[in-house]
Amino acid sequence: MSIAAAVIAPAPEDIALAGEAMARIDSAIRSGEHVRLRVEGEPGEVIVPQSAISALAKILESMSKGGSVSVLPAGAELTTQQAADALNVSRPFLVGLLDAGEIAFRKVGTHRRVFADSLATYMLKDYQQAKAAADELAAEAFELGLV
Repeated sequence: MSIAAAVIAPAPEDIALAGEAMARIDSAIRSGEHVRLRVEGEPGEVIVPQSAISALAKILESMSKGGSVSVLPAGAELTTQQAADALNVSRPFLVGLLDAGEIAFRKVGTHRRVFADSLATYMLKDYQQAKAAADELAAEAFELGLV
């Protein structure tokens, strides 16, 4: 399955609205209650699955901080350019990661298709390594009395 990532950037007026919605939805998630949504101008309400509400809460959290959000279905595949853009690296650098086995992909003819779940796993691992290194540096700075 090849899906283009849809990047959603909040408009300035949506940032505050996302924060308000997130707080109310987060409260419902903690209570374990079903969430019912009403679409303005439409009759009735719809019950949304708890897993979808959890995903929505994460989207709203990012948007409330002014961040863009990308949503990909499980099993999605990205072009090398889309994957490089997601990592904020050059396409040749990404190809090096693919060839080194850091991120799983498949070939379609001569083109590489990057598995989105493998890319997400790599991104999480990279974030955790960077955070651990930053924490270690901060601890050393504290021990040396630099902060």
